[in-house]
Amino acid sequence: MATQVTLNAEARTGRGKGAARKLRATGRVPAVLYGADAESMALSVDATEATHLFQTISVENTIVDLAVDGGKEAIRTLVREVQVHPLRPQLIHIDFLRIQAGVKVDVEIPIHLNGVPQGVRDSGGILQQLIHELPVRVLPSNIPPSVEIDVTGLDLGDSIHVSDLDLGEDVEVQVEEDQTLATVVAPRALAADEEEEDGEGEDVEVIGEEAEDAEEEQRED
Repeated sequence: MATQVTLNAEARTGRGKGAARKLRATGRVPAVLYGADAESMALSVDATEATHLFQTISVENTIVDLAVDGGKEAIRTLVREVQVHPLRPQLIHIDFLRIQAGVKVDVEIPIHLNGVPQGVRDSGGILQQLIHELPVRVLPSNIPPSVEIDVTGLDLGDSIHVSDLDLGEDVEVQVEEDQTLATVVAPRALAADEEEEDGEGEDVEVIGEEAEDAEEEQRED
């Protein structure tokens, strides 16, 4: 079931950098709503409300109902881009994508690894997560809030791939099925010890005629 929240918005008429600066000075953030073959709408949202909301949700896959000018029917959207000031924690601009029931959308679902792998617990291995967000195509009403993966059974060298996931028939994963999501590897210290062991025997004692030749060379020196 998709996560759904509401954000108040207001229509705006001013365009351009000057109008945007004045708007931000009043504590509001310029925004635009587009998509679903409808005309784009220039909007603004309260900066404090939007900042708090984005800190409490997964922005990439949460449906945001925009209540524009107090309208009774909110517009269902996904956040497509959030621009933040490079030096200050200030929202600069927000893009919203209008979504339609029955039409699939592209979203990224956060991946959560649950539990302590056997290879970590018993062998001192290290759990590596290679992908933190999974790109999928899915109906808005079926957007998963997250992908939960139990990793307790993973031993050293074991991996979990996209093909191991069961997300349901409606969810189309947008990466290759053999893509590795997480794996348990040997700790660096253990790997270094193994490399050291592999290198042992390189300084081999010379025996026989070669040894005699070496001794003669040393005496001559």
